[in-house]
Amino acid sequence: MNNVTPELLIQIIEAALMVAGRPLTVANLQKLFEESEQPETHAIRTALATLQEKYGDSGIELREVASGFQFQARIALSTWVSRLWEERAPRYSRAFLETLALIAYRQPITRAEVEEIRGVSASSHHFKTLMEREWIRVIGYRDVPGKPALYGTTKNFLDYFNLKSLEQLPTLSELKDFASQEAKLQVQLELTSQDTEIVTENLSELATAND
Repeated sequence: MNNVTPELLIQIIEAALMVAGRPLTVANLQKLFEESEQPETHAIRTALATLQEKYGDSGIELREVASGFQFQARIALSTWVSRLWEERAPRYSRAFLETLALIAYRQPITRAEVEEIRGVSASSHHFKTLMEREWIRVIGYRDVPGKPALYGTTKNFLDYFNLKSLEQLPTLSELKDFASQEAKLQVQLELTSQDTEIVTENLSELATAND
């Protein structure tokens, strides 16, 4: 790494993550350096681990999400931090959140399948909003007459909800434990297979905290 010591590497990565305004991957961080002094992947990851430990007991944390690493305020502090903004983050309707949850948990899924599970027509506005926010995308087409679009979630969805991968979505049994947690997006889901299974959810101001 030439003149880039481990201590300097940590400082450079820390500063870059602070000012980037978006998640940065290991590859993004390597590109901060001239080719002749680019750190090895393991050196970048060691520096990131050091930073995660450094901020372990502070009001901010270094999190790895789907698109890379980013600094953020701890969700537990969102009640106070959110007062920096006069306008409240949008409150999403139950129908909107049910649609998003079904896509997240049942993907790939068609609009007709969402309607069948919920028992009501799916709002075009909800799908449009989810597409505009880049939380969902068309990932294929069902091989049936009409070739309906199949929807799935995106990296933006994972980033927004502080998830590294879909495997980090809580299981339906774990959802029951979220009711007492702060800063989670209030959701009431209806997920059915053959019988109707209602899962009442607090997934609350995670969205609010991130806006």
